[in-house]
Amino acid sequence: MKASFKTEGVYTPDALIAGNAHLLVAKSVTIVSGQNLPRGAVLGKITTSGKYTLSASGANDGSQTPDLILAEAADASGGDKTALAYSRGDFAASALTLGTGHTAASITEALRAKGIAVLPIVD
Repeated sequence: MKASFKTEGVYTPDALIAGNAHLLVAKSVTIVSGQNLPRGAVLGKITTSGKYTLSASGANDGSQTPDLILAEAADASGGDKTALAYSRGDFAASALTLGTGHTAASITEALRAKGIAVLPIVD
């Protein structure tokens, strides 16, 4: 029998990972419905549900504290969506998607405490 090859998708490199890939740790999370988030979104955990949303500094449901980095795009616009999120690793600040009120400086310490380094990338 002859081998058959097919394309499963398209790889588009990005600059999200800023360190050694072998240090990455990811876990499965639930993205709360009503969002369409890109890879690299900074997530916060909603205390009451345990679900994740784009972390915004003005939130008051627990998600104002940055917790994880979304590892893959997640379209939860039609309902909750399971996705992978990084809980450890080195990431380029310029490749992150931040919620309202957050800056690279405002998320750095909270993520560092969890094992996530936000690194400035100089071209």
